[in-house]
Amino acid sequence: MSQGSSVGVAVRTYLDHLAVERGLAANTLTSYRRDLRRYSGYLAARSLESLDAVREADVTAFLVHLREGDDEHPPLSSTSAARTLVAVRGFHKFAVADHLAIADPAAAVKPPQPAKRLPKALPLGDVEAILEAAGAPGTTLALRDRALLEVLYGTGARISEAVGLDVDDLDVDPESGEATVLLRGKGGKERLVPVGSYAQEAVDAYLVRARAELAGPDTRGALFLNARGGRLSRQSAWAVLARVAERAGVTREVSPHTLRHSFATHLLDGGADVRVVQELLGHASVTTTQVYTLVTVDSLREVFATAHPRAR
Repeated sequence: MSQGSSVGVAVRTYLDHLAVERGLAANTLTSYRRDLRRYSGYLAARSLESLDAVREADVTAFLVHLREGDDEHPPLSSTSAARTLVAVRGFHKFAVADHLAIADPAAAVKPPQPAKRLPKALPLGDVEAILEAAGAPGTTLALRDRALLEVLYGTGARISEAVGLDVDDLDVDPESGEATVLLRGKGGKERLVPVGSYAQEAVDAYLVRARAELAGPDTRGALFLNARGGRLSRQSAWAVLARVAERAGVTREVSPHTLRHSFATHLLDGGADVRVVQELLGHASVTTTQVYTLVTVDSLREVFATAHPRAR
């Protein structure tokens, strides 16, 4: 294909490349397709039909357009606009590499910086209250709920990773008794995470005393089951936590991701190295994990302010 290809042809070529050669997940591919359709529509409205006609100023103007919105699209947050720009930058970089264009007009365009939001971790007392409340009724579903929440907090798993677990993903060393769990994260990446004694005991109790009663024809290898014997869904797991948190008297807003935040924050508060926490969380970059260190610094600052005689 010659240089100076049309935007539409180049977009289709790039999407084929993402699907076939890079094997992106269906949801990710849908996001790229949506973002690039909007970008190509923006260029077409300005009569920019050839890739070589696109300049850095056009890409920058598109980014501004995303933030401002139009009659058909609401303004995007800095995070959503940055995600769209990632698709655009990847597209132009591919176009140059595949000889569809001479230059990359998006290379120097930087994404907007999102406002840094500190993750909200629960105090340890609230976490313990939730876990105790989960198993308190002693029913079959209570055993499942306790096991689920112990795994979420004990491993830092995402909710999708937890409900996607199979029984065979848990591995217990017969000699040491130590357990690990295989978590499947974003982009199909897998990681092994240690399972602490509390989570291990809760899962064992669920497997021995409850799972067989819940099992049905669609159970297969799923670890966490719903009342009909199928795999527990993300929505149902979310509802479990909300119900248990209310029963425990925890008034602040709690989500499965709150337990993941708490897992990371409590590890760092206990002296864990940030790179170890990065591995446990399955973050591709330590930069993503470092936001949790801001939480622990705030905790240190509070202690310092109240305890040191010359802090004020």
